[in-house]
Amino acid sequence: MSDPITTPVRPDHGNHQHEDDLHENRAAGVAIVATGAITAQGAGAAALWDGARAGRVAIQQVQGLSMDGLSTKLGGEVGVPVRPRGAYRRPDGFRERAIDLALVAAEEAMAALPAGLVDPDRFAVVLGTCNAGLLSAREWLAADASGALPDRRLPALVTPQALAEAVAAAFRLRGPVLAVNTACASGANAIGWAADLLRQGRADAVLAGGSDALSDVVLAGFNSLQSLSPEPAAPYSAERQGLSLGEGSGMVVLVRSDLAERHGLTVLAEVAGYGLSADGYHVTAPHPEGLGAAGAIRAALGHAGLGASEIGYINGHGTGTPKNDPAETSAIRLALGERTAAAIPVSSTKSVIGHLLGAAGAVEAIVTANALAEQIAPPTAGYRSQDAACPLDYVPNTARPITAGAALSNNFAFGGANAALVLTRPQLRHRPPAPRREEVVVTGVSVLSPSGDGPSAAWQDFVARREPGGELAGVRVGQVELDPEPYLARRTRRRMDRLGVLSVVATAKALEAAGIEPGGEAARTVGVVFGTGTGPMEAMERFTVPVLGEGPAAADPAVFPNTVYNQAAGQVALHLGLRGPTSTVSVGHASGAAAIGYAADLLAAGRADVLVATATDTLTAQVARAYAAVGAASSRGAGGAADGRFLLAEGSVALVLERRSTAEARGARVLGTVLGYGMASDASRARLWDARGRGVERAMRAALLDAGPAAQGVGEIWLAAAGLAAADRAETAAVARLRADPALNASAPFRLHAPKTVLGEPMGVGGALCTALALHAGDGTPALVNSASLGGTHITLAVRAADAATTARESRILTEGESR
Repeated sequence: MSDPITTPVRPDHGNHQHEDDLHENRAAGVAIVATGAITAQGAGAAALWDGARAGRVAIQQVQGLSMDGLSTKLGGEVGVPVRPRGAYRRPDGFRERAIDLALVAAEEAMAALPAGLVDPDRFAVVLGTCNAGLLSAREWLAADASGALPDRRLPALVTPQALAEAVAAAFRLRGPVLAVNTACASGANAIGWAADLLRQGRADAVLAGGSDALSDVVLAGFNSLQSLSPEPAAPYSAERQGLSLGEGSGMVVLVRSDLAERHGLTVLAEVAGYGLSADGYHVTAPHPEGLGAAGAIRAALGHAGLGASEIGYINGHGTGTPKNDPAETSAIRLALGERTAAAIPVSSTKSVIGHLLGAAGAVEAIVTANALAEQIAPPTAGYRSQDAACPLDYVPNTARPITAGAALSNNFAFGGANAALVLTRPQLRHRPPAPRREEVVVTGVSVLSPSGDGPSAAWQDFVARREPGGELAGVRVGQVELDPEPYLARRTRRRMDRLGVLSVVATAKALEAAGIEPGGEAARTVGVVFGTGTGPMEAMERFTVPVLGEGPAAADPAVFPNTVYNQAAGQVALHLGLRGPTSTVSVGHASGAAAIGYAADLLAAGRADVLVATATDTLTAQVARAYAAVGAASSRGAGGAADGRFLLAEGSVALVLERRSTAEARGARVLGTVLGYGMASDASRARLWDARGRGVERAMRAALLDAGPAAQGVGEIWLAAAGLAAADRAETAAVARLRADPALNASAPFRLHAPKTVLGEPMGVGGALCTALALHAGDGTPALVNSASLGGTHITLAVRAADAATTARESRILTEGESR
């Protein structure tokens, strides 16, 4: 057998299993072979573990930010110099601290891996973050508010994908490059997704973790919610007064366990499983009974194939707020059983470093892994007396020896997004059960676009070559006109932004199209994987600008919850009654495709029966100016000469995905099939496309490999092309090589469709929009759907429309009249 650490292998989507696991019907193990961290405890994963084990509180008076007007002066600030070796494009004299923190942690983790061991094309990055490049966004908004011209390099540092791509570029990692933004659950979600990539054969190694930096904006936000403690946080203790915010990054390198053994790598712990769920309860507060969080814990145990009695330690979410700690306690007792839960030591790392938001799950996973390795439960610092609502064993103040083969790490977030990780000791050689993989079908589609409501409206505009004719801040744009009634009443919408409103309406329409009543009983087990490229910029502007001008007193607690990227997914779950697995991905202009691919993988592996993949992006004047500043958006009037840039658009697209057996059991109409997908990155430090299109070519070939025999006879490619000349030329070169490849045995040249050159570039929605159109207009032959971020991350979906007879005529119109 060839060594898959350097040789690509076909993802495990059928009955194929690795030979050493076949007789046990077990999935491959996933090993943590290297760690890196920078926190208030100092630089290095060893400093983090030493401080956590000793219960040494590093929550102190913040030095780098003004704390005037806040209810606390304390935070888990990184006090050591943050000086990464890796470079990235940035304004002169400015650094994005969230990227710097991620690079420092990543450099430590990567240094522990033997050089050249893994092919860079097979090395992935999955990075979780809550606030992403918020300091860059703040710098842009501050300059604009003062009347100055913001630096045109700032927008490329703002989004979650910017962080992931900066890390990938620093190490020239050209595998899948993905960003997760499930707020405070992001780091745990990132590690779980990274483990999935390895088990599915999509990568041979993954650098995964999280990063977030302190800022005056975030401090003002939590202060407005009255969540900050004047003293260091004391989780679970009766005297607790709130949370302490922190900053930092934690990164791990994951490989398959058999490969770690083969190459003599030291294994700290193994990722046995993870679980995701949605509360669907409140935009900030957890469900008081812990119902959603308990669902994530149960899902993690089920994925790992472990029972509650096999958990020997829990690293709790433990924020120190009055509502979160009792809710988590209830969730642990509900998921594990009261008697079992009472016997398991639980501790909160946030008591010594503060709440690191999107980095929390990654940093706490590193602590949990060390706790298993050394068989020591680190303490909960600051614990003084028991709260009747928190009756578990919280390891107060002093570390304790344990006997644990498996441990649980919990992370819960705004919007009711929950994630739980299960780690095991490598000595156990535990392998989770192999899933019974199944085909994934599409049973509902909705499209909200500048063309109107539904895929037909967008299709007709594409065929007729009708471009949107709007303008915003001097930029050509296409905007969505929408009446949210009857899905959302006016009173309900008062605390929502357009990102949330469009997402709820699109998802509701897709559910209805699939025959699932929003808010009904059948919807309760449905989950949502949400994709967004630019995220909540409307809310971010509304919240940040007053804070910059007037300080924390101007922070609006009604707006602050909408500033996190996953808030729209939380609104979808809340208003439509969805309680299944939830995640938010933000992979730039490839976000919609990433959401569809991730949802399909979760379904194929039996992690859910029905999921909605929803992608939404909205426009503001600042967003339009930012795209113009980086040279991407066109300012030419409709009908003007091409200027090598794209018409900027917004939109929301939702697809209901199901396991085929589930769809058949309920008699659902199948619209199409997700055959597979592929991912690759150009990993350029200049954050530009590879001019030869090698990244997009690798993504297309990976999609064909993933789909296997089902992709034979692929007849068309829906291009990522949107009018941006440099990117379009690279894709054209890649497609030409694919067309000329005799190994594909194509009976005729691929038909090429470029709907975004007419309808506009809807940012992160593009891949989902093209998928919806491919299903609407498909002739029953397999199709590839390309997406690409502005930073050179490529995702290609392989899909097939279900009924060729009803769409053949429309397909001929497009092929003969409007294809290129």
